[in-house]
Amino acid sequence: MLNNATWPRWLAAAASVGVPLVLLITGWGALTAGHPVHLVLLGVVAGVGVAVALWRRVPSWLAVVLAAVLLAPLVYLQPFAATQDGDGATVLRPDGPPRAGLVFHPGARVDYRAYLPLLRRVAAQGFLVVVVKEPLNIALLSGDTAPLRAAHPEVAVWAAGGHSLGGVAAGRDVSADPSLRGLVLWASYPIDDLSERGGLRAWSIHGERDGFTTPQDIAGSRTLLPADTRFEPVAGAVHSYFGDYGDQPGDGTPTTSRAEAQEKIVSSTVAALTELASA
Repeated sequence: MLNNATWPRWLAAAASVGVPLVLLITGWGALTAGHPVHLVLLGVVAGVGVAVALWRRVPSWLAVVLAAVLLAPLVYLQPFAATQDGDGATVLRPDGPPRAGLVFHPGARVDYRAYLPLLRRVAAQGFLVVVVKEPLNIALLSGDTAPLRAAHPEVAVWAAGGHSLGGVAAGRDVSADPSLRGLVLWASYPIDDLSERGGLRAWSIHGERDGFTTPQDIAGSRTLLPADTRFEPVAGAVHSYFGDYGDQPGDGTPTTSRAEAQEKIVSSTVAALTELASA
């Protein structure tokens, strides 16, 4: 029989194993398709949590607290899974020679495969698209995308793009690398001041009913972008319409269908890259 001093330890140890296991099972597709650091983190938290819980020098109450502190970020970081698994490709090629390239950052905590249906339609119009696998599905944790672009020397001109936090990462990319000539924001805005970034063509494609990147946020971002930035509103669209990962708690209420919104998102992105290719 467990005494009052040992049962909290066993509870903390069980949670340290059980929570990562449940997250792994329920998020299997998104986690195994994504960046491997997420799987490593699940294993590390389980191992550390058990070790701390059973270490007698740690008070039992503290073992429980530490287990909760370790497990809470894992629960938060569980990704929104793509509604279509697809083949998990990260490089989407057109049928012929690419007219331009787009390196694309997914939104925070979203399975990158959720963007493939839209980006395949962009690629089909003559553009090479490289989708970044972000560590822990957090775009700001990704490194320099130059090696990804260097693997495709056939592409003469590149744009960076992304959804939500991915757009922030794309803005960071173009701020740091003048070889990137375009910026395509999906429901996003930069945190760096790009208004004086020479030679940059920028497009802001955003939903009118977005509950996260609101129309007010988009209006406020104008001073951070070049004066000739194209702002393309998507009537009735919400934040989650920019990918196929279902509804997102806290989002706005749409007044159009996902299919209609995505048609506008794809056509605006194709127009942006076409303009970039012909510049």
